[in-house]
Amino acid sequence: MARRLFPLLEPYNLMFIEEPVLPEFTEHFDLIVRSTSTPIATGERLFSRGDFKDVLRSGIAVAQPDLSHAGGISECRRIAAMAETYDVSMAPHCPLGPIALAACLQLDFATPNFLVQEQILGLGKGNDGDLMKYIADFSVFDAPDGYIELMTKPGLGIEVDEKAVREASVKGHRGRAPEWHHKDGSFAEW
Repeated sequence: MARRLFPLLEPYNLMFIEEPVLPEFTEHFDLIVRSTSTPIATGERLFSRGDFKDVLRSGIAVAQPDLSHAGGISECRRIAAMAETYDVSMAPHCPLGPIALAACLQLDFATPNFLVQEQILGLGKGNDGDLMKYIADFSVFDAPDGYIELMTKPGLGIEVDEKAVREASVKGHRGRAPEWHHKDGSFAEW
């Protein structure tokens, strides 16, 4: 089905088509890549260099490892280096909060083939208040003109609000992704 959709999208000159098939079907990416002139991006559900090996060889244009699931900064840096040898750009997947975003940004700042950083902060989904409360100074993520400046504090460049984290740990974690709904009650995003 994805290949039937590609010609309809080409007139829009998209930056890329993201995750056109499930990760279980990575063996089909060479056919998918040849089916369109629009760049193909994938990788948010691939978890190691080994998982990326075949999709990089297939000719994808953009690798999207999720730093929180693909071995952290070190493994994603290795994935980025592999991607660079195939002339593949990096657009790390980051649907989580500010600590994950700070880690992604540190990778981005050190990655020559970095293209764009996905993030959810400020999208008006109703969850920003929860996400922001774990960071002492949220201004490090200000993005005038769409660009976040290199952070200068030690470590990830952010200061974690330890008190807020301790308070949240009393409640515990739901262990589920956020659920966002359209006005009509139907599911959005996830």
